[in-house]
Amino acid sequence: METTGSSRIEVITAAAVRLLAQHGMRGLTHRAVDTEAALPPGSTSYYARTRSRLLEMTMTRLVEREIGEQQTRLDTVDHADLDAVSEAAAEFLHGLIVADRVWTLARFEFALEATRSPELRELYDRSSDRIRTAARHIIVAAGSTEPDRHTDVLLAWCDGTLFYFTGGRGRDRTPERAQLAAGLRDVLRGLLHR
Repeated sequence: METTGSSRIEVITAAAVRLLAQHGMRGLTHRAVDTEAALPPGSTSYYARTRSRLLEMTMTRLVEREIGEQQTRLDTVDHADLDAVSEAAAEFLHGLIVADRVWTLARFEFALEATRSPELRELYDRSSDRIRTAARHIIVAAGSTEPDRHTDVLLAWCDGTLFYFTGGRGRDRTPERAQLAAGLRDVLRGLLHR
């Protein structure tokens, strides 16, 4: 069965994510992606001529996937109901820690590499702005009087929690959804004075 261009790109970016999680940026080459994805030699180069293009495709896919999952869980929730928002967001974070751990590790690889690469920094920041916009929407809907500051605090807590349970001291433990929901509730109630 012949794959379409978009599904081939999904195969390539998924392989790139696995390589990033396993080997870091140094392990991400066109040849390694072809091998990891079980594609004929040169397939990755056909879709991404340069390393920069491969990184851009992969980062874009990471963000699209993360935002898609976030919206699936949070779009049907009443954003004024902090318990419901906390439960939905906890389910999302739990998925990033457990089922999507490889994708989360790859995102952290991008973040670290972006500190050393101005080109990647621009791409990472542009992609991260989409996540920030989605989080800000939730904060505003929940009644924040300082949405920019509150969004920063919420994202810092989420990123810190993700790192702690994927690459930090808690990497060998799996948090319960209820634990994550309680933490999110504490953060949101503190920010919104509820």
